[in-house]
Amino acid sequence: MLRRVCGRAAFRRALLAVVLVSTIGAAFALAQTPAAPSQGGARAPVAAAPPPPVIALPESYPWVRLAEALTPAVVNVRVTAEPARTREPAEESVPEPFRRFLPDREPRVVRGMGSGFIVDQSGYIVTNHHVVNEAKSIEVTMNDGRKLPAKLVGSDPETDLALLKVEASGLPTISLGSSGEVRVGEPVMAIGNPFGLDHTVTVGIISAKSRVIGAGRYDDFLQTDAAINPGNSGGPLISTRGEAIGVASAIASRSGGFQGIGFAIPSDLAKPILAELRTAGQVTRGWLGVSIQPLTPELARSFGLGREEGALIASVIEGSPAARAGLKPGDLVTRYDGKAVGGPRDLSALVGSTTVGRAVELGIIRDGETRSVSVTIGNLADIRGAGAPTESRVAGRLGLELQELTPEIARRLGVKPGKGVVVTEVRPDSPAARAGIAEGDVIREVNRMPVQALGDVEKGMGRRAGGADQVLLRLERQGASRYVVVDIG
Repeated sequence: MLRRVCGRAAFRRALLAVVLVSTIGAAFALAQTPAAPSQGGARAPVAAAPPPPVIALPESYPWVRLAEALTPAVVNVRVTAEPARTREPAEESVPEPFRRFLPDREPRVVRGMGSGFIVDQSGYIVTNHHVVNEAKSIEVTMNDGRKLPAKLVGSDPETDLALLKVEASGLPTISLGSSGEVRVGEPVMAIGNPFGLDHTVTVGIISAKSRVIGAGRYDDFLQTDAAINPGNSGGPLISTRGEAIGVASAIASRSGGFQGIGFAIPSDLAKPILAELRTAGQVTRGWLGVSIQPLTPELARSFGLGREEGALIASVIEGSPAARAGLKPGDLVTRYDGKAVGGPRDLSALVGSTTVGRAVELGIIRDGETRSVSVTIGNLADIRGAGAPTESRVAGRLGLELQELTPEIARRLGVKPGKGVVVTEVRPDSPAARAGIAEGDVIREVNRMPVQALGDVEKGMGRRAGGADQVLLRLERQGASRYVVVDIG
């Protein structure tokens, strides 16, 4: 049959193929047949199948190794605090002389938690100021389950950093790296205690750098999409080099939980602050004594300037270092101690980091002429203690920089002199900016309470008016008054 179909040559090839197939089949069948017992009666050993190969993670993905090495240096920070005795809102309407007859409300113990990480084997721990602020007691829980009491070495509300100390030695540590070397898109890992879930590891990337979120004059956050939730505050943001390049501090969320946008304090900002907290327990900052604002295109044209960079001086506080150096409203600061000043934030950071009593050279433009002015920097803490006009601490919540209203400022703004504070800066995308508040607005009332000085703004913020997350302001702008509701939720 094959021959008829294939021909003689084809038949030989087909026959050879049949023989080969038969030979292979016989060999396979022989291999499946159990081996015959040897003369000693023992069965020949059957070779075991080789184990599957172990697939190693590439060195470019070091998170398993880093998590194992660094998690022991991350701690859970628990605090207890006792707030001041409070009264019911209805009792606030009782005249002041009769309030002393009202019973005080019993205080309740407040418990909070956050994260921290050890930076020194002798027990120094980094966390956030807002985690330990007004804490009555602080306890840290180590990765091995040990609970140790901690004392507050010092904290800095301006940068939201705090330094703790526990009595222990030989502890695991995480070193602080250089946040300036981090690039957008670089992978990072966060370790913390979100919602009390100890030592949770999440990974993501650096989404952006130098973010301004309205937290204060030193806004310069790293943005990341590594999951950060309540309880992560104070924990490290770690690079692939195994260094902390940030301290988790805040999230942007409408739900209160992670939505892909978290913020960390850059390590380059944190290192000098932590060093000063360790040696002095507080941070001493320089003070120039001016209110400044960005140079908009309209202002640049009105001042006859061919540039839109620098910090425009809006006012000079009497008796301040700036006043003694001869600085004037309308001066544009373009350089500070040899460094370029791109805007108000640059100048604030440079002045704040300058040693008190040091003389620095300022490059300014006045009436179109470039000049150099020498200024001896003062101490911001001393000025605040004396009650002189300076920025208010509520700026972090509203997104404002404020200064007390002086007769000179009132005249220049075209508003009535008297009691109030003036807005010297509105931070982009802040609650105040969204409410339409602008530089030069004068705040006369906060939550229906008259404002006489900067301290009254904070007092008014503590009063309830409308929603708990809303602040009612009465503003004056160019002689016209209006009410504005600022949503700080």
